[in-house]
Amino acid sequence: MEEQPTPPAEVPGPPARRRFPGLPNQIKYARRFVERQLAASPVLATATLLTSELSTNAVTHSASGSPGGKFEVTVYLTSGWTRVEVRDLGSLEEPRAQHRDPYDTSEHGRGLDLVDAMAVKWGTEPRADGLGQLVWFELLWD
Repeated sequence: MEEQPTPPAEVPGPPARRRFPGLPNQIKYARRFVERQLAASPVLATATLLTSELSTNAVTHSASGSPGGKFEVTVYLTSGWTRVEVRDLGSLEEPRAQHRDPYDTSEHGRGLDLVDAMAVKWGTEPRADGLGQLVWFELLWD
């Protein structure tokens, strides 16, 4: 999905940003980081689930999961809007939703389908430094 971000009604404050080692056991810490940023938000559960999916993809499908790899999570927040970004070290394939059949019993391949179904918008773009890519989602609430 290649869409431009939704501009919030008010300018968000400075983003919260944290880097994590590219290890599977760090995904829970990425979720906790987002939980702390969105503690009072009604989209907390959705944001942490989608962060978990994007972080898992970064560790599993990109160079972030290689020895010495890392990924970064950034949270932008303003009244009624958030954007969460996961930066990784890149892979040979562009992230895309699989749109799997709901009766498909495969264990993998649904992460971006969840992001596609639950986020207001999401997308991917190359990192500005050319070292990997950025996958983001946006959520809105009243």
